[in-house]
Amino acid sequence: MKRRKAANDNHKTSVTYDEAIEVWLMSWAGHYQHAIAAHFGVNSGRVSEVLKEKKHIGSRAAAEKLRKKSA
Repeated sequence: MKRRKAANDNHKTSVTYDEAIEVWLMSWAGHYQHAIAAHFGVNSGRVSEVLKEKKHIGSRAAAEKLRKKSA
């Protein structure tokens, strides 16, 4: 039997490349990994994958460019 999706079941299984850039920016701003994960509706392991550069390689460099541009 297939599980029925609840109305408040807004969790995703991964973050996009653009969201990975935001993950870096939020991390540098001092947000905790669990708070970043909650913001995107993912497991904190997905945030960790980005910050350990196991997923979305290059997102850190892109975030650094954005950070320098806004400074």
